[in-house]
Amino acid sequence: MSNTVQNGSQAWEPLTPRGVASFARASIGRLWFVQLIVAALAAATIGWFFNTSIFPVVRQAIQQLPLEGEIRFHQLSWSGDSPLELAESHLLGIAVDLDHTGRIGREPNFQIEFGRDDLRVFGLLGEFSFDYPSGWRVGFNRKELEPWWGAREPGMLMIITLATIVGLMICWTVLATLYFVPIKIISFFQNRDLQWRGSWKLAGAAQMPGALFFTCVVVAFTLNWFDLIGLAGFAVIHLLIGWLYLFVSPLFLSRDPLVAPATTNPFIKEGSSQKGAVPKNPFSKSPHAEPEQSQSTSQPAEEKPIA
Repeated sequence: MSNTVQNGSQAWEPLTPRGVASFARASIGRLWFVQLIVAALAAATIGWFFNTSIFPVVRQAIQQLPLEGEIRFHQLSWSGDSPLELAESHLLGIAVDLDHTGRIGREPNFQIEFGRDDLRVFGLLGEFSFDYPSGWRVGFNRKELEPWWGAREPGMLMIITLATIVGLMICWTVLATLYFVPIKIISFFQNRDLQWRGSWKLAGAAQMPGALFFTCVVVAFTLNWFDLIGLAGFAVIHLLIGWLYLFVSPLFLSRDPLVAPATTNPFIKEGSSQKGAVPKNPFSKSPHAEPEQSQSTSQPAEEKPIA
């Protein structure tokens, strides 16, 4: 393939197969630096998602709580109306239904419902129930929860962002360790110049295009362009993108110099011309063969005597 990667000087963009292949020639430090940039971009998107789709719903739900209320002795002490929708968005809904009557609509992708004895979560995978801890006392009122949440929300956002960066870096390292052997085998059959170290770096770089794709998906999901089922479908596609780059990117590496290209045709005898050689017709007469006498030549006529 023309325009193959000869060195790692262009290992800065992980968007094209050639750009991913160039990381095989670059240093590990450059790979980690570019991965850190991609992970930071993904983490910023996740932080924006929580800050616009999750945290506002929690704040609104806290503001709808009464001044008195608590969870104690495995039971919710509630003095307000029931059922009551505290807050709702396209993604998350929070409600109080002491008897879980089901009279509150569950249009959001996730619905958190506080009952008298348990907490129930409704989502795409079904319904999950969690009993209140028997030995805990949790304030369930605006007076206690509003300052508590306000003081911890920035820290929670920072923890989510940093955890995303660290989680992606660890995940990409593990996947590179799992994939570098298959990439080495693929490059061997493609006659590509790729060492084991370069194979590991290429496997790590091949994870970034899918991560960038899924970052855009999270932005679209936050803007409510599709629901949770669509998000799950795009999550599968982002895995397929990584596998596609694993197979295609080695083609953009230079060929192995130890593998000599075939220069002769094994089906042509030695000493014969390869170009323009005309095959000999086995049914044609040999030029050195003596011409055969024609069998159709008539015998000379006998002379008759003259009377």
